Amino acid sequence: MELKEIDEMYMRRCLQLAKNGMLLAKPNPMVGAVIVSDNGRIIGEGYHICYGKEHAEVNAFASVRKKDEHLLSKSTIYVNLEPCSHFGKTPPCADLIIKKGVGRVVCGCIDPFSVVSGRGVQRIREAGIPVSVGVLERECLALNKRFITFNTKKRPYIILKWAQTANGFIGTKGDVLKISTSFTKMLVHKLRAENDAIIVGRNTEKLEHPQLNVRKWWGKSPLKVVLSSTLPEAIHDIPTLLNELHRRMCQSVIIEGGAMTLENFIKNDLYDEIRVEESSLTIKEGIKAPQLPTNIRVVKKEYFDNVITTYKR
Repeated sequence: MELKEIDEMYMRRCLQLAKNGMLLAKPNPMVGAVIVSDNGRIIGEGYHICYGKEHAEVNAFASVRKKDEHLLSKSTIYVNLEPCSHFGKTPPCADLIIKKGVGRVVCGCIDPFSVVSGRGVQRIREAGIPVSVGVLERECLALNKRFITFNTKKRPYIILKWAQTANGFIGTKGDVLKISTSFTKMLVHKLRAENDAIIVGRNTEKLEHPQLNVRKWWGKSPLKVVLSSTLPEAIHDIPTLLNELHRRMCQSVIIEGGAMTLENFIKNDLYDEIRVEESSLTIKEGIKAPQLPTNIRVVKKEYFDNVITTYKR
């Protein structure tokens, strides 16, 4: 097996580990770390379990058995995100890697957080340890899309979400149209647990009184935000709202409706991901679903009782 294939194999393990921190690591990124000896044996691994607690690299080194510590000088540590180089809730992981004297570091992607952003890799290289960057970079960036968008675009990662009938309606005037199944409702609650805030328009709040919380999944309910107006001329308030959510450390937000609110976000190019659930149900008339923008691509299609399609730019 070539070195590139070996590096990708262990980076995939990093990504597996990192996902375990989905609900508790934020606002920190999800990070996994794997330590591999020169004969290809994993001698340590860990992930960032909870914000304020030890980082992935610390947990990986802590898992190395005493009888294997002598192997570190010829071992490689894999991390999906650049090791931190600053004192925050915990000491710099770059310093720990240098102190442990590992033989090589493989990093999935550079950390966009301004106080890290290349400094961790630089510090490790200056200590004489070779560092490879960019292994499965696309996958590593995708895992922490919320964290990266928050730090680079200075706003939350925006997910537009709606459910529609087979002939393109999301509701009926003056009544609630039930499109989601019990299973897809559970998936919606899972999505809510993974994100920090959720926005609906005034009309949706008035008609449906949605709780917008996590009842069918485990985790913290997102911050509920109701727009005071969904009129097109009120769109100038949405950037202000996004700035406020950024100030409150909300790294991601779901826009759940109604139609005019969703259309305003599309019209003003404020979205990163669109999730559409489609049922086999048809109705004769009602509220039309938003028109999908042209600059998107399908990244995932899931077939349940309803079909859920996820689009990204």
